[in-house]
Amino acid sequence: MNSDRNLILLRGLPGAGKSTLAALLSENGAYPVFSVDDYFIDPQTKEYEFDYKENHKAYRACEENARNALRSGISKVFVDNTFTLLWELEPYLSMASDFGYTLFVVTVENYHNGRNIHSIEFEQIRKMASKYRVRLFPEET
Repeated sequence: MNSDRNLILLRGLPGAGKSTLAALLSENGAYPVFSVDDYFIDPQTKEYEFDYKENHKAYRACEENARNALRSGISKVFVDNTFTLLWELEPYLSMASDFGYTLFVVTVENYHNGRNIHSIEFEQIRKMASKYRVRLFPEET
């Protein structure tokens, strides 16, 4: 692994502050930040317009954007997604290994009374929280 190349995954429930933290850590745009949410931003109005039927395309687009950034050798690449389940992380684990990046997985929790700007119902967030695993990787024996 090349310590000069870092892939930083920010994970947490909606409203936790992942995007805000990503902007700060990326030095306000000096390094790229990719998110599934990017797919749902209307380029004209800049409004967020989520469509569940397009969610799989959004995940693929985010992965491809991150892969292209890693391939180009950018020193820090951030991905801001919920990553509630291990399978959501797996493509990024492979990418980090394939391109020689050190991988960091940062869990962002809401201690700041953040608001959910995507209008996700509380019940849906509660369901996500019930599946959310703090430790995604099994203990080594």
